[in-house]
Amino acid sequence: MYNAFWDHLKEQLLSTPPDFTCALELLKEVKENRLRNEIEEALDMDLLKQEAEHGALDVPHLSNYILNLMTLLCAPVRDEAVQKLESMTDPVQLLKGNFHVLGLMKMDMVNYTTQSLRPYLQEHSVQYEQAKFQELLDKQPGLLDCTTKWLTKAATDLTTQSPSFLGSPSSSSLACSPPNWAANNSELPNPTMVLYQGYLNLLLWDPDNDKFPETVLMDRIRLQEMESQLHQLTILASVLLVARSFSGNVLFNSPEFVDKLKCITNALIEEFNSGPQETMVSVSEQVSQKIHQGLKDMDLTVLSGENTASLIGQLQNIAKKENCVHNIIDQRIRLFLKCCLVHGMQESLQDFPGGPSLIKGELTELGWKFFNLMHHNQQVFNPYYAEILKNIIPPAQAQEKEVESV
Repeated sequence: MYNAFWDHLKEQLLSTPPDFTCALELLKEVKENRLRNEIEEALDMDLLKQEAEHGALDVPHLSNYILNLMTLLCAPVRDEAVQKLESMTDPVQLLKGNFHVLGLMKMDMVNYTTQSLRPYLQEHSVQYEQAKFQELLDKQPGLLDCTTKWLTKAATDLTTQSPSFLGSPSSSSLACSPPNWAANNSELPNPTMVLYQGYLNLLLWDPDNDKFPETVLMDRIRLQEMESQLHQLTILASVLLVARSFSGNVLFNSPEFVDKLKCITNALIEEFNSGPQETMVSVSEQVSQKIHQGLKDMDLTVLSGENTASLIGQLQNIAKKENCVHNIIDQRIRLFLKCCLVHGMQESLQDFPGGPSLIKGELTELGWKFFNLMHHNQQVFNPYYAEILKNIIPPAQAQEKEVESV
């Protein structure tokens, strides 16, 4: 990494026109080192101790020096906090405030340093992971067998009418041979779309299936966590959608009410997998009570006994696999994740699906996690995926549709 940084600096300075970004950062570091020496001279602890013992310590002068230094070094966002310190006269409160702002400045510097180093770290990480995986592949020629089956299954999904991202129950099963597109009269899939379909299939993986693709094996735990989060968001969005259909938009235009309903539902559905029906009984009771109270507090007409019973029944039905609300929300969430891979996060957020709109914040967070993880995986293993897909998709067409490098 050390050598890579200086090589990168050389490339920047030799480019046309020259790029002085890294050079300016180095000059800034030189300046900070000089400033560090000045601070050590001004805050000589032995000298300050002697002045204190002889009653000659100029506390106001020392405080002004420290505050001026903080003003010089802090980010613009901290200027207001430093200015407030200048008006303090209580020495205890002043010291307390100094350390609080210094802590914030330290975090600012950590965040800035991390942001500055991220491109070099990512580039090094990709090269390192590729080299290590190639070492393993040289020792174990069959290391990509599960990856090949995984991509073959993804290619089959794209050429049938039951794509895995729509929740096909057999999505985690693995095909053993390439699909026969000529016999099926199917359109040849785009290699990039095959890879993205494969990524989506990872969120439907059977936990008992140990034939996990070798190229994503290190990320399996994180993918399982995302799958669990996706399932929880599906239940949450389904509950909110059913509840809104009964209570109306007026109540759901209150962010405070929606947040309370989310909090209650999330707490109850944590144990969904161990007892789906029992969980939804508890959810239906709590949600119906909150809606009744919310309508009453806003002087709106409360639900009749018949509507309340219907609301509770529909909420409980969300636990059933054939429930249409649950299935539609699940499809739209997975379609959103697919759009994140195909079009990128920014464009996908501009065209956010309607059903899960009440969980936009939570789903956006999941989308970023999934996109970043799969984007890095594609950067590392794209050469291997390209070779595998050439064998899955007929060579003549594969040459025309090379896997896109991100």
